[in-house]
Amino acid sequence: MPPSDPKTPPTSEARSFDGISHGYAPDGRPLAPPPVPLEKIVGDVVDNLSATAKAELALLEARTELALHGASWTAGWGAVAASALGIAMLALAFGAILALSPHVGPFVATLIVVAVLLAIAAFAGWRAQRSYGDIRTALRRDLTNEGIDDAADA
Repeated sequence: MPPSDPKTPPTSEARSFDGISHGYAPDGRPLAPPPVPLEKIVGDVVDNLSATAKAELALLEARTELALHGASWTAGWGAVAASALGIAMLALAFGAILALSPHVGPFVATLIVVAVLLAIAAFAGWRAQRSYGDIRTALRRDLTNEGIDDAADA
């Protein structure tokens, strides 16, 4: 006969505490998943490496296209700038000759303007040569000059 007091809990058979897991697994410890075959692991690694390589190649191709796009526009606008600079230098030279002609004569004025322009060109060529040397140094395979260098230095 059950107890008549409603506050007393019903009696139950003796319980084992092996099946209690703090509420997360009331039926006991979960079964361990079966081991993954080595072939599947290797296949997953190869698939991941393949996807990574494809992504890297796509990135490289995109960067190349961006660089080509930038280089083509740079070359175009550089040509416009060089043309404008050439025309401005011609105007400057003609203006200098016309300004100097009344004072020293047309022939001497032309010689003065040509000499000044040749000096500017020589300075600019010297600076360009030094910059080209920096580029060659940056692209050299052997930066320490300890071994045989590129064929360009031969």
